Amino acid sequence: MKLPFVLAKRFVAGETFEESIPKAKYLNHKNLKLTLDLLGENVSDRATADATVDAYIDLLNGIREHGLISSISIKLTMMGLDIDREYCVENLYKLLDVAQKHNQFVNIDMEGSDYTQVTIDIFKDAFAKYGQTVGTVIQAMLHRTKDDIDELAELGANIRLVKGAYGEPADIALQNMADIRKAFKEYAKVLLAKTERPRFGTHDDELVNWLREYTAAENIAKDRFEFQMLYGLREETMVDLTKLGYLTRVYVPFGTDWFPYFSRRLMERKENVFFVLSTMFKK
Repeated sequence: MKLPFVLAKRFVAGETFEESIPKAKYLNHKNLKLTLDLLGENVSDRATADATVDAYIDLLNGIREHGLISSISIKLTMMGLDIDREYCVENLYKLLDVAQKHNQFVNIDMEGSDYTQVTIDIFKDAFAKYGQTVGTVIQAMLHRTKDDIDELAELGANIRLVKGAYGEPADIALQNMADIRKAFKEYAKVLLAKTERPRFGTHDDELVNWLREYTAAENIAKDRFEFQMLYGLREETMVDLTKLGYLTRVYVPFGTDWFPYFSRRLMERKENVFFVLSTMFKK
């Protein structure tokens, strides 16, 4: 039985792009930039993967048509990575060709740890070909991230740093939130020092305040990095940060395949249940 969308509408802008447009325009009107994301993952047949690529191209065109200030985010498993790597790359490049032509940005989202290496490898090849048209996400909680951050920062890659939402075992990832926050701060320092405009995805007041204090102490301009938060959380905080001169962006997911996204935010790490529920009541 399909669960009712009402369960997720706090965190998901709609089941179609058309439904999400009023929310997107509302956020843009508050001077918040967006990243629109068609929800889904682990596509297992080429017809669905092909349709997904077409849907993303339509999304890029729709962003231009409606005058939205928005990039897009994709998952490689939606573009056929589980089917065939080269097929996935062909689909990715088809999308990036359109994005580059229209001066739009595509973020390659990070999935579970089974996909970390292949995602980074595909991203590096895409970055060499398309430059700042494409970026990716790195999760601070993974033990391997120190090496990944060092390598990608040396390339000048466009990186979004997050704590990480996937449940991972202790041999792969940090388990204690204090340790994850400490790692996030160290990786943020590297990105701020070596990349043009790093992006920091967090709702965590400790990390938000630390970023503000650290960048001020290091004389790093407010427009040299970007705060990013999820749709449905901390909207007033984002508006306040924008008014203070910081770059801000709201991640706006939409689509019918919303349950994995919704459940990941609430279930895969026990801290997320308390954190998301408590954050819902923060401005």
